Amino acid sequence: MAPIEYRAAFTRVVAYPLSTRSKGLYMAELIEFTVKHDDGTVFGKIAYPEGEGPWPTVIFSHGFSACRPYDTGMERDFVERGFAFIAFDFRNGMPGSRSSGTSREMSVLTEVKDLEAVLDWAQAQRAVDSKRVFLLGSSQGGYVSTYVASERSQDVSALGLFFPAFNIADDAQARVDDNGGFIPDEVQIGPLVIGRRYNEDALAVDIYDRMGSYEGDVLIVHGALDDIVPVEYSRRATQAFRGSCRLQVIDELGHGFRTCLPAISERAFGMAADFFADHA
Repeated sequence: MAPIEYRAAFTRVVAYPLSTRSKGLYMAELIEFTVKHDDGTVFGKIAYPEGEGPWPTVIFSHGFSACRPYDTGMERDFVERGFAFIAFDFRNGMPGSRSSGTSREMSVLTEVKDLEAVLDWAQAQRAVDSKRVFLLGSSQGGYVSTYVASERSQDVSALGLFFPAFNIADDAQARVDDNGGFIPDEVQIGPLVIGRRYNEDALAVDIYDRMGSYEGDVLIVHGALDDIVPVEYSRRATQAFRGSCRLQVIDELGHGFRTCLPAISERAFGMAADFFADHA
């Protein structure tokens, strides 16, 4: 198991309604943690509800060029339903990330190792119910969560995905084609420069083939307006998972929650929280 060290523990009160379903304030204990593995460090936070555990626990994995999801308040829909909620930074080199690593060293498989290390850490915590752990991932984090669920089906009670980037291999192949049939040593994608390893690892994995190894239920929330990962990739996934896979398409949603109305993102997180509550 990866060695761990605690950071500071503190409690905060969020001074706004939890969701459209409940009003008032909530209090959650937020504990910072680091997990060391592969000569690097993953930083994250876990939010606990008030009361006595152990708690069913959701682990959230962010997308390609994201960081610090633990500072967004996304835990509220889950904490109010009695879940502990973990969010962390992948070692992707994104400016502002509190984890180590660079974007040139990052790939979907290095992020798989990061998530597995966080999962191991979570299962070792007395406040976490290790038999009720759920993975939730957005975009590339959805791809990574799917991979880990396929590898560790017995450790993942259910899987939730927001606009999962199941087109990663197709995008990598397009970059190779654009480079005359050779894998490029470096490519700029948004704010990050990826290295050769990113495309090599993306091309080495058939994520749809892996879906058949996951035995639990799956919820996918995808935007009809998504022009980064077309919804057809998620439609295909509904036929590839072994267990029940439900696809919820939101007409007003594109790729990500940054530019959508708050009511739309709250609706999506509410769907995921309800789904996990049904499986807790």
